[in-house]
Amino acid sequence: MMGVTGAARCVSRLKGRIGLPALHNWRDVQSLAYMAALPGLMAWQWVYGLNWLLYGLTLFLTLGIGVVHHNHTHRRMWRHRRANRVTDMCLTLLQGHPTFVFFPAHMGNHHRHTHGRRDLARTYRYGGGDTNHLAGYLWHPFQAVGSLYPLFWRWLARLRRYRPGAARYCYAQYAAWLSLWGGLLVIDPVKAFVLVILPQLHGLHWLLATNYLQHAHADGGPHRRARLTYARNFEGWVNPLLFNIGLHTAHHEHGRVHWSELKSLHRNLYRDRIDPRLIEPGLVSYMLRVFVLSLIWSRYRSESFMEPQHIV
Repeated sequence: MMGVTGAARCVSRLKGRIGLPALHNWRDVQSLAYMAALPGLMAWQWVYGLNWLLYGLTLFLTLGIGVVHHNHTHRRMWRHRRANRVTDMCLTLLQGHPTFVFFPAHMGNHHRHTHGRRDLARTYRYGGGDTNHLAGYLWHPFQAVGSLYPLFWRWLARLRRYRPGAARYCYAQYAAWLSLWGGLLVIDPVKAFVLVILPQLHGLHWLLATNYLQHAHADGGPHRRARLTYARNFEGWVNPLLFNIGLHTAHHEHGRVHWSELKSLHRNLYRDRIDPRLIEPGLVSYMLRVFVLSLIWSRYRSESFMEPQHIV
């Protein structure tokens, strides 16, 4: 039980030692609320038993933690380095995977190459080619892991050579994550798997599958940046609930701005310039249409922006 509440104590430590004015942006109170709520729900069900309503909320919060993790990498949440380091460790425990991986895989790869042929996790790289269907969505996270983990090890090897202290910090994240899982499995393997590990794996799948939602059938060619055809954007409720994660073009064009500014950037700078086929009114309706209804009616299939010669 001590392991289940470890991340909750981590968040409490942030609140107790660092005042909210130390946040770069007060809107990250929502991020802290998600970080506190997830281990709270896990701990409550560990003690009082599985509750399907709370379990559904737990699964949703694992998505939110993935976005908080992503946002904290782009723009550190706190003004103080120590608070940001504590947040890194909290997110490692909450996500079920070290936070450092966003630096080589996301910042150094995806944002640098933006769905182009050098992007290691580009959606058109794998055996199925340029796809956008349910099987591709479900399988993409496993394909991406196979592409990205060698990158992590190379990045850590360079870090160990040139910045050994930073490398030790990254290894400490692995130790914290694996110790949490190992400790919980020793205490109660069934509860550990159902209440903690499975939800975290669900969140990790969504974290990686989001790349497929945002980029499958988008353009990976040399003119994608000028034409703004490299990403799909989702409007609707996904944005207030998940930190404007659907406004992906504005995010790529302004990777350092706080997530709360993306709505204004999307509306004022990009919405009228993006091809309407890359703007969706909602995430759920898109997934239902493209991944389910398209199996029956071809008119619901998405159109690819890729030119055949660029699919490599």
